[in-house]
Amino acid sequence: MDKGAIFLQLLEKSSLMTVLFIIITKIQGFKYIFQKENYKLKDLLVISLIFTALAILGTYNGIDVQGSLANTRIIAIVSGGVLFGPLVGITSGIISGFHRYIIDTGGITAFPCFISSIFAGILSGFFYQKISNRYKWIYGIACGVISESFSMLLIYLLSRPHNIAIGIIRKIYIPMIVGQISIGLLISIVDAIKKEKEEVAAMQSKLALDIANKTLPYFRSINEESLKKICKIIKDEINSDAVSITDRDEVLAYVGVGEEAFKFPHTEISNITRCSIRENSILNIQVKKEESSISEKVNLKTAMIIPLTDSQGVVGTLKIYYTKKYDMSHSKKSLAIGLSQIISTLMEISKIEKIEKEKKKSEIKALQRQINPHFLFNALNTITSFIRINPDKARKLIINLSTYMRYNLEVNDNLIDINKELEQVKAYVEIEKARFGDKLTVLYDIDENIDAKIPSLTIQPLVENAIIHGIRKNGGCGTVIIGVKKEDGYTRVWVENDGITIDLDIIKKVYSGEMPGNKIGLYNVHLRLKLIYGQGLNIYRLEPGTKMEFYI
Repeated sequence: MDKGAIFLQLLEKSSLMTVLFIIITKIQGFKYIFQKENYKLKDLLVISLIFTALAILGTYNGIDVQGSLANTRIIAIVSGGVLFGPLVGITSGIISGFHRYIIDTGGITAFPCFISSIFAGILSGFFYQKISNRYKWIYGIACGVISESFSMLLIYLLSRPHNIAIGIIRKIYIPMIVGQISIGLLISIVDAIKKEKEEVAAMQSKLALDIANKTLPYFRSINEESLKKICKIIKDEINSDAVSITDRDEVLAYVGVGEEAFKFPHTEISNITRCSIRENSILNIQVKKEESSISEKVNLKTAMIIPLTDSQGVVGTLKIYYTKKYDMSHSKKSLAIGLSQIISTLMEISKIEKIEKEKKKSEIKALQRQINPHFLFNALNTITSFIRINPDKARKLIINLSTYMRYNLEVNDNLIDINKELEQVKAYVEIEKARFGDKLTVLYDIDENIDAKIPSLTIQPLVENAIIHGIRKNGGCGTVIIGVKKEDGYTRVWVENDGITIDLDIIKKVYSGEMPGNKIGLYNVHLRLKLIYGQGLNIYRLEPGTKMEFYI
């Protein structure tokens, strides 16, 4: 048999090995192992058995050349070692090499082939630790060429009769060397499997992020309607037939096939769902042969139940349904698990946001309650001073106070129309002008048709501060300007006076939150503005006077 014939037969044998390897990689369990980034011992043992079997098959499928066997054993050994490391390479090398020896004990090339098989396993394992994935196929072919060359060298040195050994080498060396190209092909197949996993993972990540982005707005306020919209988005994006979300007792939302069966409120969850919640485990349910559906209400054949958790434990489930019976693929399961984790996280964030929102409302209301008595005490003192000397004036001041308080009592939210706040301010100013007489001048620089919401009792404390601490300390004589202007999408509000300039120490205490308890007005305005708008007061020292402003 000449070299050409040997080469063609070896090509046929290596092609058979490649086809068998492709079939093995299509089996889901083996494919899952090949796609792993990190291998456990049991994974490596399974892989070792695969490549050992391919190597032994290569021996059995060998071509008889003058008492020797030209075969593809080294291709399998080197491929396993370069792809998966020393354990696979050395194991398959020792076992398949020993097998090669015992089936042809006393054969002219039996012992050299045994030694070269072990050498190939060791060398390929060494290459695995030294090379990058990018060039693995090149180094794999090189390793195969070196291993076959070493095998020929051993045949030359150890095999007898010497002339027959030389004849064997001449006939099989070139075909065996060229056949090592198959190593590059096997390595490329595994690389393609790993790349496929990465591409699927990338697609799943993108899909999960798209779903997260689309559902995020509905987690701002979780209710039946928002949960239905979340279910619909998930159903449409993953092409399932139905999706539902439950808590620990009831179905909160159901969208898809059989939706009408879940329109009634307080639909209890199934026993199998309770089991998933109790055990905090993912369940993949399929219809049994004797059953027509996995649900009493809807004709469904397959379901996946995934627990939703927060810091307190399992709070409910995400359920994905299909009307056909089939095994959920690993990628589908991974996607479902990823979705449940995202939904759990978003629900946790939503809960935290709700708690923070309620906490913020409570803080703002508490601050408003602090301010009301503060102003009321000052106003009543002013009215008291007029009751005996000028009852009519006292009556008008009481009307102003009642106007002020009426708006305050009508407030049922944290924010009121700025025009109502300005009416409150004007009522307050009339009370204070009664105290100071002609010495106090108040000017209004307010745009028409101002449309903005503002926290109740925000401008009045600033006006009070300007009058009490700016004008009164200046001998009771001065001017206060109250301004409200539209500016580039904002509403600018400011109060300034030409009296005493505010101390730097007061400004620092306002910004740092170190104001004493008997001077809470200015600080409370600053704090409430920060809580609502994220930015508090801007306080400026004038010469003379003080200016305070904020933006809505």
